[in-house]
Amino acid sequence: MQKYLALVKKLAGFFRRSSDDDRSLMKQLQDKYRLVIMNDETFEEVTSLKLSPLSVYIFLSSLVVGTAILMTLLIVYTPLKRYIPGYGDFRRDAEIAELTAKVAGLEDEVNAQRAYSDNFRKILVGDMSDFTKEAVQKKGQPANPADTAAKVVDRITEDEQLRAAVATGTFSGSEPASATFTTLLSREQPLEQQFFMPPVSGEVISVFDLPKKHYGLDVAAPKNTAVKAAADGVVISAGYTVETGYSIAIQHPNNVVTMYKHNSVLLKEAGSIIKAGEAIAIIGNSGENTSGPHLHFELWHKGRPVNPSDYINFN
Repeated sequence: MQKYLALVKKLAGFFRRSSDDDRSLMKQLQDKYRLVIMNDETFEEVTSLKLSPLSVYIFLSSLVVGTAILMTLLIVYTPLKRYIPGYGDFRRDAEIAELTAKVAGLEDEVNAQRAYSDNFRKILVGDMSDFTKEAVQKKGQPANPADTAAKVVDRITEDEQLRAAVATGTFSGSEPASATFTTLLSREQPLEQQFFMPPVSGEVISVFDLPKKHYGLDVAAPKNTAVKAAADGVVISAGYTVETGYSIAIQHPNNVVTMYKHNSVLLKEAGSIIKAGEAIAIIGNSGENTSGPHLHFELWHKGRPVNPSDYINFN
């Protein structure tokens, strides 16, 4: 009987130890501990915290997971990803190159527009100081375009007489050139009653379009074709611009101004007295806003552009 009781005690102790071992991990994680902070000299308790291994584990795990989620969101939804080495380098370089090209193009357009506006203002106020041979001479062009043009278009006798009259300060025998210019501006006649000669004969490849700021006509003509004055007048501008190339403008009676752009050579200078049908330039392809040999012709009346095809037949 004693042996039986001893065996039962042994079995009970075995099962008790087994139960304690099964619960030991959870029990150990749930065991409460006190973290005490004491003064090293007086051993006085400063503060204390009740902790368990399970609570510490949960806190550290939550901190790591939260940090990982926060960093992922910052990288995905903010520009911080650009600072990660190797991330998006090629796309960023391409964007920078594209933006740089656009900025350079806009700068060129602004400079060209500013130069065009300044030149047009000088035409309106009569400031011809910048329209000299040295200022308008284009690289690769002869210093005196009239010398080259003389080989292409023969000067007529009336033209030579007119040049001589202008050089001596007189026109039509005894009338001064300045008086002639004043007479041209003082005449008043409706635009519909005036007669204009076609500067060139050819096909109109681009029509007058005011909404698109195309203030004239583009007329295609063979290379080396002489551009002729549409009416009597005085040259108020003869020079070179980046957009329109070699251009010439003529003031006519009744507040009419004609402009001839994209020429290869100019035959007249500012201040020259012009007769209708007189050669003033050679058709060309100069300037940036052109795609082939043609003449861009504009007709302005009282400071406003009008459709040249309503008054001139170019065929």
